[in-house]
Amino acid sequence: MTVRVDELDRKILTELQRDSSQSLEKVAENIGSSKTPVWHRLRKLRKSGVIKQHTVVLDADALGYEACFFVLIRTSEHEAEWQREFLNAILERPEVQEAHRLAGEIDYILKVRVKNARAYDEFYQALISDVRIYNVTALLSMEEIKSTTIIPL
Repeated sequence: MTVRVDELDRKILTELQRDSSQSLEKVAENIGSSKTPVWHRLRKLRKSGVIKQHTVVLDADALGYEACFFVLIRTSEHEAEWQREFLNAILERPEVQEAHRLAGEIDYILKVRVKNARAYDEFYQALISDVRIYNVTALLSMEEIKSTTIIPL
């Protein structure tokens, strides 16, 4: 469901995506508005689900999570029970930062962040012991060139 967002909403959202720790006063000042309309808009945007959560972005390398793998999964199983088991296995693993179901030859792609190759192998062994998978291909990211959560408004 698409929520109707006007120009003022876009300005507020762009500002918050840039730095969500800003005060309400600072956001209003930066977009050329006053505090009250911004507060009302933020309430509306939260209530409608446009703003899902407030969070902080951490530097994975600085914390020792130097390995990022993109895991391509093919399965020969498409029954509801298998899908439930797979979903549970993925949701239980904090190493999985993203999971997408795909159209085409690959059924799923996971973004997995771990400290090193040994940690990835532990993740892999746990995953295949929990759910039957036809084929797994892991691609190690050599360099992160761009990563953003900002949606261009």
